[in-house]
Amino acid sequence: MAVKNNVMFVRHKLLNKLIELWNSRQLVEQIDRLPLEFSPRNSRVLGRCCIHKERAVWKYKSLPLLGFDMSDETDELTPLSEYARRALQRTKIKENLMCVIDEACSSCVRINYDITNLCKGCVARACAAVCPKDAISFDTRTSQAHINHDKCVSCGKCFENCPYHAIVYIPIPCEESCPVGAINKDEYGVEHIDESKCIYCGKCMNSCPFGAIFEISQIFDILESIRRGEKLVAMVAPAVLSQYNAPVEQVYGAIKAMGFSEIIEVAQGAMVTTDKETEEFKERMENGEPFMTTSCCPSYIEMAEKHIPELKKYISTTKSPMYYTAEIAKDMYPGAKLVFIGPCIAKRKEALKHGNVDYVMTFEELNAAFEGMGIEIKEDQTYTVSHVSSRDAHGFAQTGGVTAAVVAKAGEGFEFTSLKIAPLNKKNIAMMKVYAKMPAKTPAQFIEVMACEGGCISGPSSHSGYDVGKPMFNKELLKH
Repeated sequence: MAVKNNVMFVRHKLLNKLIELWNSRQLVEQIDRLPLEFSPRNSRVLGRCCIHKERAVWKYKSLPLLGFDMSDETDELTPLSEYARRALQRTKIKENLMCVIDEACSSCVRINYDITNLCKGCVARACAAVCPKDAISFDTRTSQAHINHDKCVSCGKCFENCPYHAIVYIPIPCEESCPVGAINKDEYGVEHIDESKCIYCGKCMNSCPFGAIFEISQIFDILESIRRGEKLVAMVAPAVLSQYNAPVEQVYGAIKAMGFSEIIEVAQGAMVTTDKETEEFKERMENGEPFMTTSCCPSYIEMAEKHIPELKKYISTTKSPMYYTAEIAKDMYPGAKLVFIGPCIAKRKEALKHGNVDYVMTFEELNAAFEGMGIEIKEDQTYTVSHVSSRDAHGFAQTGGVTAAVVAKAGEGFEFTSLKIAPLNKKNIAMMKVYAKMPAKTPAQFIEVMACEGGCISGPSSHSGYDVGKPMFNKELLKH
């Protein structure tokens, strides 16, 4: 879920400025001055040791926004202008989706448990008695306990047994938030993302208090394509209804003003998904299968493939709304490049897998583009799509939307039980493992799974947070 905090504001400020420089054709010429502009001499430094460290962080945070990661760094002396030049000349996007900025990742603890001065040095020694690694010793003068962190395995037994609650649990926010254990520290204390485990849910990115984790953007590939005069079609996800307190036609008008040739709603593809998924579900139930899960959420698909492969046979083979929208768009606009616009990091992975979508732009990037290009959402700048999508199709953006669409399509003569699972956290993933191993005990026949709490409207790369976006979504949904 996108979190409105200073980290998000800083990221948006940087991307906004980069796009502003691109729009004025000054990106290569002016980008090297950005770290100095954002952190001038004698400015206050938040969480960094000095102004020079802060400037280095600004530099390296620019790399993923330009479409690179730390592996693309030539050396520390290579200026940002060189990376900007490469970004504008690039012909192929990167295949890895996320990265950790090592200069920014330097402030989290390497230990999970420690003993505070609340320790009374009690005679019971309950903490030491339960330690499986003999990692707890006692000061001979004060009798207070100490943890040898070279021996400690972070099992938490001392924490659970201390009668004075003198032992504290110190979380590592990104590792704590990851539901699949895909991010861990190296020997230098820097976090690394294992993409063989990652499901691209974005939880680590939004939980890092120092903003050290980034998705690798494609925004400048898209903007350069527009500048070259290529025909680009924007495929806008239904969750756009939750992003702005304005009629969606005005939002489409602003997207059109960026230089897109045409706009098509991904809700068009959602209607195809509904038809195919309903028929597939009916067929599976007639064949006596215990249950079927939805297939729309790419993070869920990644989770099943990488962590619960035995669950895959219960997942619908129906493609996502993005996939079917791309097929529609290719028929309608031959030769055009297709750009999916939505709140999801994992859609980049889906686009790479299927190859029918050229680029993915997030809502966060879209809003930065509006601001950087000076585009306003206003009444006299509207665009109405040629094909109107149903309300049920737009409902895919929130939890329960897919289920509601299938229920409506199946009709009164077909009754079934359903279950909605969101978000994909450790508890729900463990539950899905049980369903895969013991399908006969699954509590429902149709299971809708979404990685984000509340559905796509709370996606990790949203512009508006869930609390603000939900009322706006419901207001716009009533118009369809």
